[in-house]
Parts: sequence; structure tokens; C-alpha cells
Amino acid sequence: MNYGQFLQMIPEAALVAVLLIVFFADMFMGKSGEKKNKMLGLLTGILMLVPLAACALADPTEAFGGLYVTSSLANAMKAILTAGTLIVIIMAQPWLDTARKYTGEFYELVVSTLLGMYIMVSSGNFLMFFLGLETASVPMACLVAFDKKKKISAEAAAKYILTATFSSGVMLYGISFLYGATGTLYFDDMVVPLSNISNYATEKLALAIMGLVFFFSGLGFKLSLVPFHFWTADTYEGAPTPVTGYLSVISKGAAALALCIILTKVMAPLVEYWEVLMGTVIVLTITVGNLFAMRQKELKRFMAFSSISQAGYIMLAVMGNSATGATALTYYVLIYVVANMAVFSVINVVEQRYGRTDMDAYNSFYETNPKLSFLMTLALFSLAGIPPFAGMFSKFFVFMAAAQEGSFLAYFVVFVALINTVPSLYYYLRIVKAMYIKKSTTPLPAFRTDVNTRLALALCTAGIVAFGIISCVYQWIATAAGV
Repeated sequence: MNYGQFLQMIPEAALVAVLLIVFFADMFMGKSGEKKNKMLGLLTGILMLVPLAACALADPTEAFGGLYVTSSLANAMKAILTAGTLIVIIMAQPWLDTARKYTGEFYELVVSTLLGMYIMVSSGNFLMFFLGLETASVPMACLVAFDKKKKISAEAAAKYILTATFSSGVMLYGISFLYGATGTLYFDDMVVPLSNISNYATEKLALAIMGLVFFFSGLGFKLSLVPFHFWTADTYEGAPTPVTGYLSVISKGAAALALCIILTKVMAPLVEYWEVLMGTVIVLTITVGNLFAMRQKELKRFMAFSSISQAGYIMLAVMGNSATGATALTYYVLIYVVANMAVFSVINVVEQRYGRTDMDAYNSFYETNPKLSFLMTLALFSLAGIPPFAGMFSKFFVFMAAAQEGSFLAYFVVFVALINTVPSLYYYLRIVKAMYIKKSTTPLPAFRTDVNTRLALALCTAGIVAFGIISCVYQWIATAAGV
């Protein structure tokens, strides 16, 4: 084997280098303490700029006989995921000050998870894809259980890892069916056999359809699509807030693009089957997510059901033309990263200071903390799709991509998604109402946020405002997708 091919995997190689440097720095910096915590955080944040630059500058390439295949769009998604991870690292600093003994482990697990996501979006083979998925999932379970002394965190991790294990088994079962129907695990080599068997009512066609259903079911867990979402609320509530933010945004982006590529390219001959499946799941996901979000009074559970609904909107892009849909999906993930992380940054700093994540804690929040209230309002407006913020444009591009497909099913799904924007607007405005209108006799006192939270909020707010105004961002993604 030519080991020089590893050098073609520049973003992955850069991320492995970051992981090793952080590991040895943690090992040789001595005992844990506030100084070590801050030094490791600064070091990791600076080092994460290297894979970010590598993703932005890397060219499309192929290695190891097609196991690793990356494109400009995949590199764009990696850059978005890396930027989101950098925000998580920044916002997690106040929380890590209370868990100084495990600071290095946190950064190492985050980077390991991101490496798995890199592999997922650059896979050219189902085996490679599965390895990337597991590389992302196993460290994530450790992150969910990071507050090991809290019972709720251990419970959340148990639910996550058990569901992840079951979904992995279902996915492998589906992949074995696809291998039996086509005789290969390579994405490019599957297209012709699937095209041939789709023309005949054969046993192989039934095998391929069953493989598609099982594979989709396994990946539906990662995306929190209905009916594979039952783990989401409990896991989000029990995990540390920075981990919840990471789980709700970053992991979804990699899985969404990977599923989009597999369905629109590899499974294109079976489009008449998976399009119905996808449409049904999207309608259920958006509707169920919205209905349950309206009932929540705990903010992390609220954001869990909000993320389920957002996953439905993300996957709506897959219904359309492959290039246009992939562009809209990637742009949506970009906007979702900055908006969602802004909300979690505020939730995190309030939780660290006062130990509260319930919605009532934000009653009269504007009177004591007007700046935080204003920034959180911008993020919530973007998530709801209110113009002129970036969230409105991301939803518009997703609807446009799905409607371009032109079928009755696509129009129906877009119509249901449009109708669902009304309840989503209602439940996002509930938080705004609590901050600005609801009165409290004991509102949270005024406080000054730390440097890390201010930096995270500044980056997120700049993205919310700028990405909705600067059209060249969408055009850059469209060019990468070949639109």
C-alpha cells in the first residue's frame, strides 16, 4: 500500500496532528489547574484554525482506490463543521473551569468526533462511511457522560450509546443487503447494478429496497428524524450544555450531507422509492418536532425538539435536484450552526452562574441583562426564519430546492413545511416574550459575561447578520456544488 496517499487527506491529517499535539500537551503540562485549563483551551482554539484553513484550501481528490473521495462541497461542509467546533471550544471554557481535571480529555474527544465526521462526508465506500460514523459516535457518548458525577448525565449517555448501538446494527444490516444486491460497497460501482435491477421486479430489487430502508433507519438516528428521535430530548437535557450544542448542530451537518450524497448519487436509480420515504419522514419530523417543542418548559429539552424540527427542514433539501439541494443543505447547516450556538452560549452562561435552564428563569431577563437578551432574540428570530436574518434565506433556499423537483409529493412536503413555520414562530417567540414581557419578582441579577462567551456570541451574531446579507457565501457553496 502506498502510505503517501495519507498526504492527500490534508484536512484529516491536519486534524490528527491537532489531536496529537493536544494529547501530548495535556500529558506534559503537569497537574490540572486554572492556568493549564486556559492554556489548553487557547492552544486547541489556535490549532483548530489549521484544519479550518486546510478545508478551505484543499482540492478535490481521491485516495485508496476510491475509499476516500472528497469534493469542493465536502470540503466546504468540513470548514463549516470545524468553525462550529471552534465556537463550541470557546463557549465551553466557563463550564470546563468547574471540571479542570478533564479539560484535555474534553478537547481530545471533540477533535476525535470531528475527525469521524470528516471521514463520513469524504467516504466513497459504505465500510469507510460506517467507520467514520462510529468514530464520531463513540467519543460523543463519552462527551454526553462528561459530568460523570451527575446521575442525569450518566442516564443520558446510557440512552445515547444504547440507541446508537442498535441503530448501527440496523445500518450494517441494511448495508449487507445492499452488498448482496450489487456485489460491491463502493458508491460509484453501485450505481450501474442498481440501475439494472431497478428495471425488473426481481429478488435483487426487493433486497436493494430493504437495504435502503434499513440504512436510512440507522442514519435517521444520527439526524434525530422521526420516528428515530426518542433519545434526543433526554440526551440533550442530561448532557453538559456545550456538548448539547455540539450534538445538536455539528453532528447533524455531517450526517445530513452524507445522506444527501448517498441518496442523490448512489441511490438515484431507486429515487421513486426513497423519495416517498423521505417525504413521509420529513413531514412527520417537522410536525412532531414543532408540536412537542410548544409543550416544553425546560430550555434544553425545548432546543432538542427544535433541533428535530430543524432536521426535517435540513433534509427537505434532499427532495430537490442533487446539486441545488446539496447547496441549500450546506447553506442551511451554516446558518443553523451560528444561530443555534448563539442560543446555547446564552443558556450555558446562565446555567453556569445560576444553575437554571428552565424557561421561567428568563422572565424579565431584558431588564437585568439587555445585551444578552438582544443577542438571543436575534438568534431565535433567525431560527424561526424571520427576515432579514440569515435563517429566512436558508429556509427560502431549502424550499426552492425541494420545489424544483416538480412532483406533487415535493409540492405537498414544501406546503406542509411552510405551514409548520407558523407554530415554530410561536414557540420561539415564547422565549422572547419571557425575556421582554413576562414579569418576575426575582429576575436573574445583572452579570458580566466572560471573555469566551462574549467572543462566541460575537462570532455567532456576526454570522447571523452577515450570512443573510452577503450573497457570495451562498454562491461560494453553489460553485463548490457545481450549480
